[in-house]
Amino acid sequence: MGIAVLARLRPFLSTAFVLLLIVYFSVQGFTGEGGLLRQNQRSAALTAKAQELAALSVQRHDLETRAQLLRDESLSADLLEERARSLLGFADPRDYVIRLKP
Repeated sequence: MGIAVLARLRPFLSTAFVLLLIVYFSVQGFTGEGGLLRQNQRSAALTAKAQELAALSVQRHDLETRAQLLRDESLSADLLEERARSLLGFADPRDYVIRLKP
């Protein structure tokens, strides 16, 4: 009995297999890692990374400016004094010192 049923279903096995593949890839296309239903999550992640990039660009520009002021060609006395006091821990007795965490 089982062999007769298998013989009758044999022409439909390849069609069923292809149908299962189509269903699998359709489900993955909608709900998978890069699926259509994950568009909002990707947009939110992209927005967060763009904000992080903007903050890091501002920080980099500030560091480049400070590094430029410490070069021999354009040495800033105020910045040099600020760095020396910060690294050595010295302050003028008349100064108000407010320590911030780095």
